[in-house]
Amino acid sequence: MGKVEANKLQKEKNLLDTAYELFTTKGISKTSIADIVERANVAKGTFYLYFRDKYDLQNRLIVRKAEHLFDHALAHSDYQRFDAPTDRILAIIEDILDQISQNPIILRFISKNLSWGIFQGALSKSETDYIGVFQQLLGRPDLSRQDMVLLIYTVTELVGSSIHSVILEQNPTDLETYKPYLYRSVRAILESFFQQKDME
Repeated sequence: MGKVEANKLQKEKNLLDTAYELFTTKGISKTSIADIVERANVAKGTFYLYFRDKYDLQNRLIVRKAEHLFDHALAHSDYQRFDAPTDRILAIIEDILDQISQNPIILRFISKNLSWGIFQGALSKSETDYIGVFQQLLGRPDLSRQDMVLLIYTVTELVGSSIHSVILEQNPTDLETYKPYLYRSVRAILESFFQQKDME
């Protein structure tokens, strides 16, 4: 990588890091592009070389944070042994939940959007083929990409919509108490899905 390209990447990273800090301390609505470029020490025109507006930057940050969560969970699961592929999926979910509960500012930033929209954004912008990764993890190369998309959609929507209040407010209970309920539901979804596909 040349010096010019490295400099461009550094400026983009600086804008992303600065925006994340401001978004999580001041809030997105109270953070202006002027605030971001002043703190990042770049010209306003430089901002528009990388982002359309602050909401484009917000979306990129959400995808970036979601990718970090997924990649950490995937790597962590590589060091464990599982009796069944569904156990590994549950271990990935658990790692993501643990990461978020240790740093709830991520969940506040992502808000209630830790869901299909986030995962889909990571899918479309990432160099990682997450659909292929989950297809391999589940040991189901017979499933089409559309089958995998529908399965991942169902699971991410369930997990994303159910953890927000549990992690941030311990409502209706705390995360550790809730995990067994959530995991039983995810396991039931996976097993039901596979049974249905096997009968087709």
